[in-house]
Amino acid sequence: MAQQTGQAPNRLERRKAHTRSALVRAAQAFIAAGRPNVPILELTQAADVGMGSFYNHFDSREQLIEAAIEDALDRYGALLDEATVGLDDPAHVFAQSFRLTGRLHRRQPELSRVLLSIGLALTGSDKGLAPRARRDIADGVRAGRFGVRDPELAMVTVAGAALALGQLLHDHPERDDVAATDQVTEDVLRMLGLPPDEAREICRHPLPDLDDRP
Repeated sequence: MAQQTGQAPNRLERRKAHTRSALVRAAQAFIAAGRPNVPILELTQAADVGMGSFYNHFDSREQLIEAAIEDALDRYGALLDEATVGLDDPAHVFAQSFRLTGRLHRRQPELSRVLLSIGLALTGSDKGLAPRARRDIADGVRAGRFGVRDPELAMVTVAGAALALGQLLHDHPERDDVAATDQVTEDVLRMLGLPPDEAREICRHPLPDLDDRP
């Protein structure tokens, strides 16, 4: 009996975590489909949970949508951190993150659409790509790799390029996403102050495989 008592809370916590995760994933699917205002009943049906379970975790649909977006930003931020381990040059770190972001749109389209749904608000977020890009730009300036007068304005250009590229790749599936992403990354690196030849060379470096990541 003592063993069962000790195990019960663990099972309960796992069940609660599973229910919350199912709701978050369902919300992300609706956001990606352009339906962030979906009724709660549809959300619970898609997650295969009851209405009562919904209110055990969230007070409103808006709170769930916010959690779903935050989860997507956290997952993508963790992916970028893992993919840039071992890189010391801030120009390489920035380029690798930007190039991986461009490839994300085709390889993880649902996550991509969730991120794009945030739009320009993404630039001010403290999660996901934005804080990492701000950090890498600032590091690049301090290291003398980037020559920008105003890092905040440089971030505006970077964010606009990343969002516009993502939308373009969704709107034009015939485009080569790798070539397009690397070309835009090269142009952004030149805007940040890298010489053209070096920007081109950095964009030819091999990248980690996104297909092997959750």
